[in-house]
Amino acid sequence: MAILVQRLPRTPTTPTAAVRHLGPQWYAAVMGTAIVGNAGAALPLDVPGLRTACTAVWALSLLMLSALLAARAAHWAHHRDQARAHLLDAAVAPFHGCAAMALVSVGGGALLVGRDWIGTGAAVALGAVLFTVGTAVGLAAAVAVPYLMVVRHRIEEASPVWLLPVVAPMVSAAVGPLLVPYLPEGQSRGTLLAACHGMFGLSLLAALLILPLVFGRLVTGGPPPPALTPALLLVLGPLGQSTTAANAFADAASPDVPYAGGLAVLYGVPVMGFALLWLALAGALVVRARRRGMCFGMTWWAFTFPVGTCVTGLEGLARHTGLVALSGAAVALYAVLVAAWLVAASGTVRGLVSGTLLAGPGGGSPEPGRGTGRTR
Repeated sequence: MAILVQRLPRTPTTPTAAVRHLGPQWYAAVMGTAIVGNAGAALPLDVPGLRTACTAVWALSLLMLSALLAARAAHWAHHRDQARAHLLDAAVAPFHGCAAMALVSVGGGALLVGRDWIGTGAAVALGAVLFTVGTAVGLAAAVAVPYLMVVRHRIEEASPVWLLPVVAPMVSAAVGPLLVPYLPEGQSRGTLLAACHGMFGLSLLAALLILPLVFGRLVTGGPPPPALTPALLLVLGPLGQSTTAANAFADAASPDVPYAGGLAVLYGVPVMGFALLWLALAGALVVRARRRGMCFGMTWWAFTFPVGTCVTGLEGLARHTGLVALSGAAVALYAVLVAAWLVAASGTVRGLVSGTLLAGPGGGSPEPGRGTGRTR
């Protein structure tokens, strides 16, 4: 994660040089933007203009995704040595899961709000393509990154970024049910739902292997360096997204399965309880890090998407229980999400304008994988 905080930029001289250090962590900005629109669309509020604003944010995420895909293609075409270095760097490789989550999140947004502007037909087509490609990328990352961790990376301590590749299939599991109404009844719908349930289990069990390691590292090793502290929010991702997926399964369930909503609540309420506990703990550590000089970096996007998954999880639980307390919690957490997005987006724009976020290691930032105490 050392490349996420850049200082004293080395100004790129050509467009291709500008993308040399454009790593996969940049997809986090797309994820964080998409979740603002997706989560806002399901809020239990009747606010004039809210849905239009959410649709505009989704459109922004689509533009960001398009630009980033083009930039990453140029990165792979002109800087394959750096792309390979990213894969072999234990601190960077997990962020390849962000590409899948960005694709699927924007695709889900097309179905939730994008159809207001581009029409249902175009929204379904776009959503299906992004879901399919993103799911394929996510499943590949969920296998390839752990494989590299075992055979190529030399890791000294656990990190929350390990969750990124294994959470990607959970995002697909939560978005997939949105496509169910547009598929023919029978085998097509059943196959998609079965695949989503399989990805739910894949991701959840993998996350359950990682979470104890992350907490154990905190207890035995102390707080992470200030610049890396925002990554602790990544733990919220599998918690909020699995709750969102459980609620989506209940929404897509056949009327012959009346207990589906109950199962979603039975799973989601305890999980969201732990998510709020972790949010408080991570928030306290972030405040501590800020007092110790934590400066802006791309890690700050961890304040957006993981928090957004908790918002969507709470929204689903509120829908299935009718509890005003859960609706209120979703609204309050959405306000936090919007504030975090504004801070992360403004910092990113400033970093792009100044060149600090695209600077190479010679600009004063450590080499990828160095200076983190993680990779030998």
